[in-house]
Order: sequence, then structure tokens, then C-alpha cells
Amino acid sequence: MSHKVLVGYFDSEDRLLAATRAARAANLPVHDVYTPYAVHGMEEALGLRHSRLTWVCFAAGLFGLLSAVSLQYFTSVVSWPLNVGGKPFNSAPAFVPVSFELTVLIAGLVTVAAFFLRSWVLPGVSAHALPRVTNDRFALAIATEVARFDPDEASGLMRRHGAVETELAEVAR
Repeated sequence: MSHKVLVGYFDSEDRLLAATRAARAANLPVHDVYTPYAVHGMEEALGLRHSRLTWVCFAAGLFGLLSAVSLQYFTSVVSWPLNVGGKPFNSAPAFVPVSFELTVLIAGLVTVAAFFLRSWVLPGVSAHALPRVTNDRFALAIATEVARFDPDEASGLMRRHGAVETELAEVAR
């Protein structure tokens, strides 16, 4: 499903940042910002919250650690205790390598899966990219399907802040 947005193309990230801050200050509904690389300060300019993906990664890593320690403890102490050279059955240093590896593996896999699900980057979901957003262009998209949207005001604001061109485009929701 797609909808129309007013897109302003910029040739520098500084102008894009200024236009994004001005659009938010003017209460224009910013749909998204398209950049060829991460732009420092864009999260604050868009008013985005901190990602909860770090907590997902931490919880998955903790689950991986507890799973690894539990599995090793069960197999070494409860299920099949072997006396190897008089060493204790539940030797913590012996558990470290497997615990570390399983922590990293589970945390990485779950974090990537959560990112794909949250971003809707799934098989069968097609992404619509804006034209001309390459290594030298940046784009600010303002939603047009709201009651308070004035295309002349939004286009003028973007041009005042250095937009090279503005146009109506269709993007995915």
C-alpha cells in the first residue's frame, strides 16, 4: 500500500538537517528522511526515540547464556557425571567458551530477526525506493494525507532551506 508525499531533494546533509528541524518546528508531518548513509544528528532532528533493539539483544544474550550454562551443568553434573582426573563436575572455567559462543550466537540471531520484523524487511514485501537518492542526494518526505497540509508552504519551507527540487512521489507506508 502506498501514499503520496511531497519530497524535497537536497545536495548536502547540513541543509537536510536544517530543513528537517524547520519542518518539525512548523508542525509539518515528516514521513521519512532518505539518506545514502547515516547522518549524525538526524535522530534528534526527527524526534525519534532511542531504539529498544538493544534490550532485545540483551534479553536474547541472557537467554543464550542461561541456556548454555544450564545445558552444560545438566550434562556434566546430573545426566552423565564423569570423573576426569579428579576435577569437579561443575567446573565453571570449562563452561566459559561454550557459554560465550552461545550467548553471542543467540543474541545475534534474535536481534537480526527482531530488526527484520520491526522494519518489515520480509520475504515478499517489496520496498519502494525514491529515485535519485544516491551518494550525493538526500531527501525529506512530508506526508500529504493530513488535514493541515499545505503543499505551497511545505515546498517553500524546503526551498528556503536549500532544496534543489521538490516533487510529489508515491512511497510505501
